[in-house]
Amino acid sequence: MEFRKNCAYAMATVSSMGVRITPADRQPVHTSRMFEMQATSAETNVLNVASSLGAKTKVLTRFVKDSAIASFIKSELRRRGIDYEGKEIEQGDPWGYRHQFNIADSGFGLRGPRVLNDRAGEVGRTMTAEDFDLDRIFGQEGVGILHLSGLIAALSPETTRCCVAVARKAKEYGTRISFDLNYRASFWEGREEELRRDFREIAALADILIGNEEDFQLALGIEGPEAGGKGITAKIEGFKGMIERVQAAYPNVSVFATTLREVFNANCHNWGGIMLADGQWYVEEPREIQVMDRIGGGDGFVGGFLYGLIRGWENEKCLQFGWATGALAATMLTDYATPADEDQVWSIYKGNARVKR
Repeated sequence: MEFRKNCAYAMATVSSMGVRITPADRQPVHTSRMFEMQATSAETNVLNVASSLGAKTKVLTRFVKDSAIASFIKSELRRRGIDYEGKEIEQGDPWGYRHQFNIADSGFGLRGPRVLNDRAGEVGRTMTAEDFDLDRIFGQEGVGILHLSGLIAALSPETTRCCVAVARKAKEYGTRISFDLNYRASFWEGREEELRRDFREIAALADILIGNEEDFQLALGIEGPEAGGKGITAKIEGFKGMIERVQAAYPNVSVFATTLREVFNANCHNWGGIMLADGQWYVEEPREIQVMDRIGGGDGFVGGFLYGLIRGWENEKCLQFGWATGALAATMLTDYATPADEDQVWSIYKGNARVKR
């Protein structure tokens, strides 16, 4: 896949920033008294792999003006090497705007993780394409890949329109578009017809589509895989058959990918991935990984996978790198993967956990 040359940013995204609050020592939320806070969003989780490895990235968002939480988020984005751009919105009265709170534990053993989202008054829900000088960002500065997620695209009517407009403008200037469908039933309730129409438009603009069987069925209305056997092999074959139908509906898309996961317990998963690129399938057969915190593993996969594409690597190598950055995210208590360097990622892929001095 060819990318626009001489871009200021390897990757950019649209996102609503918030904070994730997690209990200490892997304890459940309802019994904990000590918590750690981090700046978070699914879309910046994807950017974090590339930014950690030295690529320039940018998030388009909104902030609450003079908010300590907004200041914390900006500081964390700077620390992670992610540029940001967005309007400052007055909080208003105590019932006005704020940044989302994501309260989550990591689970342990047979106690699965639990995630509690508190998004009332979320400032990012009000974001519009008019917030940004898109001709400057995509025309003058240049962006290699615009990554969009179904989470921000379905967050509100305003963010849906924003994502569609940003995708149109990015396409106009030759930016490649990655779209992770990320279907969430709670976001879609009461907006099914509108969202399916707009998701189909973004998919029609996209070069890269990411999602599992449910995402393609519910977000785009694609007929699902035929009923068959159970297990990973059946899932892979069913996914391949369904993607053939997606290709017929969206011939502009040249790359498809998704993760493969089997959960044995909160600390042990089988982890794999599958990719279709240039008419050829690539499969990273699931193998066992240890899990400290599973949240963000899928974003870690996408971040590494896109990083490989924009580096111009062979398709198989991109899938392998994405597998490893997803596995890396699972070893961290943040919900984003932060590789020290490419060598660390390849060591994970090779199963080499020996000390490096």
